[in-house]
Amino acid sequence: MKIIAIAISFIVAIVCYSGAALAGSANFVFDARTGRVLASENADVLNHPASLTKMMTIYMTFEAIKRGKLTWDTKVPFSKYASSRPPTKLGVKAGGSITVRDAVYGMIVKSANDAAAAMAEKLAGSESAFAVAMTKRARQLGMNRTVFKNASGLPNSAQVTTARDMATLGVALIRDFPREYKMFSVESFVFNGKRIRGHNNLMYRYEGMDGIKTGYTNASGFNLVSAVRVGDRRVIGVVLGGRTAASRDRTMQALIDRAIGKAGRGDQMIAAAKPAPAEIEAPAPAAARRAAIAEVPVPAFAPRAADEGVEVAVAEVESDPVSVASVAPVPATRYGSAYVDPRSKGVAAIEAQVAPPAPNTLNAQAAAISSGWQIQIAAATSEKAAQSILQSAQSKVRALAGSRPFTQAVKSGGSTLYRARFVGFASEQEARKACDSLTQQSYQCLLMPGEG
Repeated sequence: MKIIAIAISFIVAIVCYSGAALAGSANFVFDARTGRVLASENADVLNHPASLTKMMTIYMTFEAIKRGKLTWDTKVPFSKYASSRPPTKLGVKAGGSITVRDAVYGMIVKSANDAAAAMAEKLAGSESAFAVAMTKRARQLGMNRTVFKNASGLPNSAQVTTARDMATLGVALIRDFPREYKMFSVESFVFNGKRIRGHNNLMYRYEGMDGIKTGYTNASGFNLVSAVRVGDRRVIGVVLGGRTAASRDRTMQALIDRAIGKAGRGDQMIAAAKPAPAEIEAPAPAAARRAAIAEVPVPAFAPRAADEGVEVAVAEVESDPVSVASVAPVPATRYGSAYVDPRSKGVAAIEAQVAPPAPNTLNAQAAAISSGWQIQIAAATSEKAAQSILQSAQSKVRALAGSRPFTQAVKSGGSTLYRARFVGFASEQEARKACDSLTQQSYQCLLMPGEG
């Protein structure tokens, strides 16, 4: 019941304040022939991929076909879970099935979340197991900062990527599957007797643009990965966190216009070390799959580019259960008047500008962490940076006055991350009130019970 309460609380917090802009503006353009970077802004800042996630689901589907595990006519069954995914979707009922071909076209053209979930279950038994395999494959491709939590890109705060990583995935699709990649240029397809049209409007009008994928959630903003080929020049562009679809497309067009003439000529894609495709492993026990949201740094969001636009509400939030690990203290702090916004400056800048607070006692640490409710707002690559984020949050939100700031060191992929938490709330209601106030200030917030 605690896990259910956590998930519901997180959904409520995000949906109630869906107007807060959480996405960061980022772009990256590079020459797919030489690997030369032609444009870059916040290329390594973490952002949410939204439906760009489906590029990896499709990549792994192509791999399964290449290995003979699937054919284009293999039937993909839809479970109750897959069919219940929120729009956009193909609308296949539970117990129904479609071909792999239709599933891939559904993901490319319609950006169908139900098709992505069904494909994940077909390949790995469950979507969560498939997400683990996706992240593993991402590392093999050189996507060093991306973490996948589902196959579709539906909202999950722990699902993150960068503009550079998405460009890497784009070039991998073209390089490794040149024939199958042509599917990304399709403007429409017929499904169940109806023609379904896509919405990659820039691709339809920009000469030489032959893919690849759009994406949008309220948390991500408007995302786009584009590939352009003009003569024997080939560039890949990524725009993340656009305020509107139109502004995102304008940004991409301007970037490509400036970059294409600088690209090298040739007929080869950039070389990359490509280990043998990882076989998708059988699902691990449920306890082993509970990767906490804080195992990955919460995005140090860059500011969105100024632009007007209307955002639609998030349809659904999917969040993994959180397990509470051993905790290192965040010392008691005295806050100065200066406020450093972690979303606009980034973790590195915060770390450089804010001095570490004075130490706390182990007894206070144990008492605070073992009683009451807790909330988590971020995870950083150093304890000092996590402390700074906590300082900034507490200086902005009065509802945090009765809580204690703590950091929590956890191992993740051979490195250490520091969770930024406030602990010791007397009740769930108080913790939720603090989460709501933090969300209004564009912080991410996860609610959880204490250990006591």
